[in-house]
Amino acid sequence: MINFELPKSLKNLQNMTHQLAEQGFRPISRKYDRIEHGDTPAELKPLAQMIAAGRPRGGGKSEKADADPEAVKNGSNLMGIVSVEEMCWGDTGLMLSLPASGLGNAAIQAVGTAEQKEQYGKLYCAMAITEPGAGSDSAAISTTARRDGDEWVLNGEKIYCTGGQRCDAVVVWATLDKSLGKAAIKSFIVPRDNPGMQLARVEDKMGLRISDTAALSFTECRIPLDHVLGSAEIADTEAARKKAFGGVMQTFDNTRPMVAAMALGVARAALETTTEILEKEGVKADFSKTPYNSSAIELELYRLEADLDAARLMTYKAAWMADNGQANSKEASMCKAKAGRMGNDVTLKCVALCGELGYSERYLLEKLARDSKIIDIFEGTQQIQQLIVARHLLGLSSRELK
Repeated sequence: MINFELPKSLKNLQNMTHQLAEQGFRPISRKYDRIEHGDTPAELKPLAQMIAAGRPRGGGKSEKADADPEAVKNGSNLMGIVSVEEMCWGDTGLMLSLPASGLGNAAIQAVGTAEQKEQYGKLYCAMAITEPGAGSDSAAISTTARRDGDEWVLNGEKIYCTGGQRCDAVVVWATLDKSLGKAAIKSFIVPRDNPGMQLARVEDKMGLRISDTAALSFTECRIPLDHVLGSAEIADTEAARKKAFGGVMQTFDNTRPMVAAMALGVARAALETTTEILEKEGVKADFSKTPYNSSAIELELYRLEADLDAARLMTYKAAWMADNGQANSKEASMCKAKAGRMGNDVTLKCVALCGELGYSERYLLEKLARDSKIIDIFEGTQQIQQLIVARHLLGLSSRELK
């Protein structure tokens, strides 16, 4: 039986994170948009503690699910979707700046050992994948890792690393043997204070200005042998190598719905603000009129609302599948592509509908539009997501369909 309603536990989480966004993020949103490259906002530390304290134990699974393995589970993935949407309704950049909320944290939680989770789970861990010569093609990574006794030695350069300046550690993707392509790519945990890792620069950006985006360089960067995520062995058959890289990429099956949820929060914030502004001018979309009896503005609001709901349902499905042990790679890319495009469309249309009020800084609409653009780009661009979906639908490999 399909049920589109959130369970009570997730509604409580939704209410809690909405209050946090409304009372904690919104009041300082404009302030930190103007302070680019500043330190982590002091206001975020107690908020992060509140979030950690409010998370249910056991990954958010219900007692019924624990008692019955066949029961439907609403676990950490759906919890993350709900909370991320609400926090991004407040401010996406501030959400990304919260301690212990980095993309690297998701990777460590997904494939890290108990010791790695204990050591780095509560710290802020960034993820370094993109390189000057390897953007959307993760398999083209050229940063190298070689074993030297009881240590790994990393050399290379990474760009567009979210949180790379302020983080406590970075999960770095590197290759053990470039001639083997994606089969030899592994991820490594590198502490931020490691002398072999240097901050090259911090980017100036259109949106998410408080969330730093850094370029990092690695020169004979030495880390302990146990700082590799997953197996350090390179598979000896083509099938095993394909499976190994698929395991590395599974991180994105969990994180892409989270990025989609960012778009949901930003778009909903813009749509709610626009609705409030228009209602003051006597334009109210109450969904009681037929399209033929509605104004052009009312019809536009109906369309934007429907697009937002469609993206939300796709995102919920991808997260629910992950919680219930179902392969969701296609659905994760579908919801990310849909939500990313929707977020851009909704925020820009809201700016246009509100005219000078949308373009000015009197409201947050112009900031929401600026913030929304990157959501359609990072964690795999719109084009890459469509390519992944096409491969799934056509049953073709990355080598067969490029």
